[in-house]
Amino acid sequence: MNNRLTYKDSGVDIDAGNESVKLIKDSVKATYRPEVLGDLGGFGGLFALSGKYKEPVLVSGTDGVGTKLKIAFMLDKHDTIGQDAVAMCVNDILVQGAEPLFFLDYLAVGKLEPKKVADIVKGVANACKESGCALIGGETAEMAGFYADGEYDIAGFAVGAVEKSKLITADRVREGDILIGLPSSGLHSNGFSLVRKIVFERQKMNGSEYIDELSKTIGEELLTPTRLYPKTCLPLIEKFNLHGMVHITGGGFWENIPRALPDNLGVEIDGNAWTIPPIFKLIQSWGNVEWHEMFRTFNCGIGMVLIVGADEVEAVCSHLNENGEQFYNIGRVVKSNHDVKIKGGVFND
Repeated sequence: MNNRLTYKDSGVDIDAGNESVKLIKDSVKATYRPEVLGDLGGFGGLFALSGKYKEPVLVSGTDGVGTKLKIAFMLDKHDTIGQDAVAMCVNDILVQGAEPLFFLDYLAVGKLEPKKVADIVKGVANACKESGCALIGGETAEMAGFYADGEYDIAGFAVGAVEKSKLITADRVREGDILIGLPSSGLHSNGFSLVRKIVFERQKMNGSEYIDELSKTIGEELLTPTRLYPKTCLPLIEKFNLHGMVHITGGGFWENIPRALPDNLGVEIDGNAWTIPPIFKLIQSWGNVEWHEMFRTFNCGIGMVLIVGADEVEAVCSHLNENGEQFYNIGRVVKSNHDVKIKGGVFND
């Protein structure tokens, strides 16, 4: 009888899981909207769609953080990575005009450490609160022997709603529309396999090096969380007839902008319209990366693009100015077949 085993002996600690739930409860409840029904701990999250929509269209999105997580493991800093998970989802559904309503997270760990889980979920909850969406559920899976010590993965799932008449689709875009770029907060959560290869393999850094051009350590810069755009963009969606929006995520300018265009249109971008932030110039220099590749991999300082009709550009810009938002007039829509042309700046053509 001395050979009896328990689940804990296999590496799964149910008590630690219960402790994690206690630690995250207040953070999660702080995100609740009036439409949330029930409480934390149910088998499904409940959300009653409000009557504000006459013809609601639900928009959903899912994403993860990718290998940016490796930086969090290296620096043992986990309180902002949750914002990346939220931002990558809510920014995606936002471009179709959707107000983020609720969010669920999936966190898989090798060994469950309640304090670390609480830090991660606190980041998720803070980002949900800033985005106006409720964190109504999630899953923390302890998978003993599957992940290396101290490692985990996180993914997110967002659901939003938009009035059918306000749904933003490519058929709205017209030749002559203006592109307004909203700044990113840095690298966001894309291209980190290349970033890690350059910073840690080629440059032999460990994350603690202070970089004068950044006025912070390279680790602090790389862990800067992805910017959340709902607070800036939802009032614009409500007030104006935006023709399109583009989340500059994986694939950079070349891959993402065509997703918002009909087949017969492309864009011309003025590469001098904004100053590329130092982190992108450093990555390009350290890795000897061609600028075309940089714009195909990273946001290069522009995290969201608004496609605005020429008749509303002045009003949209005035709204952004009045609300203290930084923005750049970065280009226009032209007759073309999904071509993205960048002129000036780091490009010579």
